[in-house]
Amino acid sequence: MNQAIRDFTQCKRLAVVGVSRGGKKFGNAILTELKARGFETYPVHPEAGDINGEKCYPDLAAVAAMADGVIVCVKPLTAVNVVREAAAVGIKQVWLQQGAQSPEAVAAGQELGVNVVAGRCILMYLGEVRSFHAFHRGFERLIGRY
Repeated sequence: MNQAIRDFTQCKRLAVVGVSRGGKKFGNAILTELKARGFETYPVHPEAGDINGEKCYPDLAAVAAMADGVIVCVKPLTAVNVVREAAAVGIKQVWLQQGAQSPEAVAAGQELGVNVVAGRCILMYLGEVRSFHAFHRGFERLIGRY
């Protein structure tokens, strides 16, 4: 496991950008899993007051004093702006979930002094893994990527 991943997984208070009111986005699955594992979570949605009964925050500025890191589950063009916003409010740990990463988002993080993990699934690195994540972790260990 590389240092950027180790640093991010030390965060225990995480904002999640990319949750939906309908509950069918991967951001919602991550939010649910984080809560089940005892993390403090802060769903970020620009319009929702709450999602599944949990208070939602309109942007990262609203959670900056509470969150150690942010997990980003939006399209790459939006993700680069989330990285910039995280840096602007002092959040220095950003995880770009698979599908959110782009060279521009990673470069923005590097330029702004943000630790960015890109293109990996956070659920692979939260301790015990379940279902197909156990297979993926084993495979990544085998090829030397975990």
